[in-house]
Formats: sequence, structure tokens, C-alpha cells
Amino acid sequence: MTEESKIGKEKQDHAAAGASGDTAAFGKITRREFLAGTATAIAATGLMIVPRHVLGGIGHTPPSDRLNIAGIGVGGMGMNNIRALAGENIVALCDVDWHYTEKSFRGMFDGLGKAHARLDKAQTAGERRELQDQIKQTGLLSRKFDSIKRYTDYRRMLEQQKDIDAVVIATPDHLHAVIASAAMSHGKHVYVQKPLTWSIDEARTLARKAKDNPKIVTQMGNQGHSTDDARLINEYIAAGAIGNVSEVHVWTNRPLAYWPQGIPRPQARPRPDDASWNEEAVMDRLANAMVGNYPKPEGLAWDLFLGPGPVVDYHPVYHPFNWRGWVDWGVGAIGDMGAHLIDSPFWSLDLGFPTAVETVSTPFNNASYPMATMTYYEFPARGSRPPVKLTWYDGALLPPGLQALGAGQMSKDGGVLYVGDKGKLIHETYGANPRLLPQSLHDSVGTPPQKYARIKTSHEMNWVDACKGRVEASSPFAYAARLTEVMLLGVVSLRAGGRIEYDAENMRITNAPSANQFLRREYREGWAV
Repeated sequence: MTEESKIGKEKQDHAAAGASGDTAAFGKITRREFLAGTATAIAATGLMIVPRHVLGGIGHTPPSDRLNIAGIGVGGMGMNNIRALAGENIVALCDVDWHYTEKSFRGMFDGLGKAHARLDKAQTAGERRELQDQIKQTGLLSRKFDSIKRYTDYRRMLEQQKDIDAVVIATPDHLHAVIASAAMSHGKHVYVQKPLTWSIDEARTLARKAKDNPKIVTQMGNQGHSTDDARLINEYIAAGAIGNVSEVHVWTNRPLAYWPQGIPRPQARPRPDDASWNEEAVMDRLANAMVGNYPKPEGLAWDLFLGPGPVVDYHPVYHPFNWRGWVDWGVGAIGDMGAHLIDSPFWSLDLGFPTAVETVSTPFNNASYPMATMTYYEFPARGSRPPVKLTWYDGALLPPGLQALGAGQMSKDGGVLYVGDKGKLIHETYGANPRLLPQSLHDSVGTPPQKYARIKTSHEMNWVDACKGRVEASSPFAYAARLTEVMLLGVVSLRAGGRIEYDAENMRITNAPSANQFLRREYREGWAV
């Protein structure tokens, strides 16, 4: 079946009737087989191929072509993912805090006026297209939002609602693997926000499960991987524009001004002597000051938020959003932004796994990640390619000499610098705005030969099209799990307190056996991947 044709209308229109299960009225053909577009399944129906225009003209998507999607964790980034998918059938939403989530959605809908005002002031065609898409998708979602089925417990949703084809998971990091694994066990396609998992063992588990279930389409939410600029970076490297690369620097300003790190848990501690104002005494005062009186908000399912992690009393410094800076639930700045920044060198240089990793940082109390870290990765040679030393900087730390490179105006959010034996390549977060240095090299190289097909849709819609059998997913678990493992090795070396030497084939740290405990987590009773 081509994109310009379709199967005759289903007896039950899932979009209008709320869906009736995984098997539609195609005799023995399942709805999932239909969406995958398999030729044998279509032939078996004996149904007439009907031109798309019969159902409503150019650009109309017949109800039977739409995917039934559920969102799990939709108060933050998940809300944006669901908006990007608003043209599909959003049949269920799940969140542990519906008071917060409802407020977030209403704020997005109420912000349509401001989006229109920004559209009027858009400076570039790209910015204008992006705002137009957001306005269109927000309008679509607002019209159907109140009628979408809601859940608090994803397990109940997966058990009860049989019409779901695919799920988008955008919960805190520590829940990604348990929910993704459960959804895959139910046969659902899965889109998981970055980082793919909280631990390395979980990343490998999801990769194996995806490999064992090839009909399930997977994607990690590192949206920069689907951009034209990301492919241009690969093409510069493949063309040898900067020669052999042996050094890479990657930096982000996170967590600066986004979420707190380097702070103690809110808890009563012995009062320090009034004359004592060293670091420990200050942290004692801060821990005491944060205790306060913060009852759990009504409607927040805190036990479900905790999931596989340890039992910790609710505090607003944990939820919403600030969970990312706490070891129990998040993986810090490198877990948050590594998927957008380490992604490019990992992909374009085919780095594989490092043999050694070492993280240095500001003070680390093992509960909240440090305010700033630097992580040193050593990647071995790959065939004729030389070894690569990659350095990660966060907390607004920067590579030395960056300003002297003549790179022009750089985004303050972060970037990547490749150092080759013929020149340098620099780009911003998400692979944006790649250019060669010095400028004379950029001018002489010009545009490299195009070797990578461009993705014409959003990262989310690329996944949807892959679910329908039209394209390959941009960042499937087979790739995303390996990238996530590299990122998380930075966290492991931080928690280990020193340099680790890594045997990737056996997933084992060889020089510090006690550090192997940080490759996985101990799950709370009743939770597992």
C-alpha cells in the first residue's frame, strides 16, 4: 500500500468510537498488521484500494491510517511529545500527578495567543515553520484533550486498554526501563525519552528485548538525531574535511539555572556551632532549612513516582522536575544532555565503547549530583581511525581556549568541538549549526557529498512512520542503548570515585570490582525490568 492509497474504512472508526481493541474488522488481519502495511496482509483482505482523496482531500489522514498512542509521564517533556503526535489517535494519558499535569496542558493551550504573537515576529523561515507546526498541533490536541482516557498507574492502563498500539514514555529516568519493558511485553511500540535508562544493565536489557521482538518499533527521544545538521556533521567527518579526529570536547551549561545539584537531602541534622561556617556546617544548615512543612500534594501518587527506587518522603525539591539532580531518580547533566551532545561524535566517529573513564567534580555527597563535573573518556582505535579522547564538561565549565578559536557567536547552552589533524569542527546542542574552523577551511571544503537521507518529519513522527512500516526509526534501541551506556559510564566513574577501566564485552569494570555495583540497581520489592 502506498501513501496515496488506503484500505476501505474499518467497521469501527477508532478515532471517533474510542477504539475497540487490537483486532479490527479485517477478518483475520490484526490492526497492527494493517498499520505495518504488509503486502501479504493487504492481499488477504480482498478489499478495494481507495484513493486517499475520497476521504477528504490532500493531506487528510484516514482514521485507519492513524496509530493509537498512549502517553506515560505527560506533565513535562511528554506533553510536548504528545503535542507533536496530535495528528494520530491519542487514546490514553497516564501520570502520577494529574493536578500538575492538567495545569501544564492548560498552560500550553492558553499560550496559543503568545505563540501567534511570536509567529508574527519570527525572523527566519525555519522558526516560522516550527511555530506554525506548534500552533497547529496544540490546536488539534486542545480539541480532543478532555475526551482522552486518563490513568495514574501505567500497569492498569496496559492491562485494561487493549486498543493501544504504541506508548510514549517521558517519566523520570528511573522509571524508563520498567515501563518500557512492560509495554514491550504487551506488544506495544515504544518511544522513550532520553536517557533511555537509569542504569547500564537496564540499557542492555531493553536492547536485548528490542532485538528479540523485531516487530516492535523503538525510539529514544534524542530529537537532534533526526535533524539535517546531524547528518551534515557525519558527512563532514566522512569526507575527511578535518582529517583524523583524535580529540573531542563536549560541554553543556546544565544543570546551571535549570535544576539544583550539589545540595543535601532535606533532613534534620545536629545544629552546627555558631562559629562554624565551613562547607559541612553550611550543608547542615541547608539540610535543616529545607525540612519545612511540605505535605504531599493531594492527588500525587508518590509511591508510583518512587517506583523501583528507595522509599523517600515527599519534598517539593524532588518533584516536579527537580528529580533529575538526585541519584535515586535521575542521572544528572550528562544523562540529560549527553544524548543530545555526545550523540554526534559517538555516531559520526563510530566510537563504540570506551576502555577507560574518569570523572572529577565539585563535592559529591552521593545523594545529589555535583554542581559541575568533567569526565574523561578513552576510546580505542577503530580500524584505521586513531584512538579518541573525549572530554565532557557540565555546570558551565568550558574547554580551555574555546573563545580563541574564532567560532563566532556560540549558543550558551552547549556544544561540541572536534579536533582533527587538518582542522576543527564545531557545533551547538542537538548538532545545530555545524561549521569548520578556521573559516578558510570551511570556505574551501564547501558542502560535503550527501550520504545520509534527510528525515522530513519530526523525531516523534519518524517513529510513527516506522511503526507503520514506511521508514526506519532514527534512534532505535539498538543504537540508543549503546549511546546511553557511554553516557552512564560517566555517572559510574563519578560514583566509583576514580578512574574505571571497562570491559564492554563482559559489561565489567576490571580495575575496581566494587564499582560494578553501579552498573545496575537494586529494585524495590514489587518492581523489576
